[in-house]
Amino acid sequence: MSPRRSKLDIQLTVLKTVREGVDKPTRIMYAANMSWNPVRKILDSLVKGGLLSVISNTVGNRAKRRYEITEKGVSVLNYFEGAKELVDII
Repeated sequence: MSPRRSKLDIQLTVLKTVREGVDKPTRIMYAANMSWNPVRKILDSLVKGGLLSVISNTVGNRAKRRYEITEKGVSVLNYFEGAKELVDII
């Protein structure tokens, strides 16, 4: 049994997933191996923090959301990946 992931680990996983091109909320949920409610909360917090942006398209009477990583999100992700490499070296 693997240990529980921290909130930071989950947020970084979501950011990596979006950076790799997965932009639909359900696909992000599957890639992060999470259920819907926690993923929705994480996506909302990342959007509020300016790490992700929302692209909304309306088709008929249905709104479709897609997510895109921002420059701030890329820099945060690069920062933590660099820190992880430093810790692995020591």
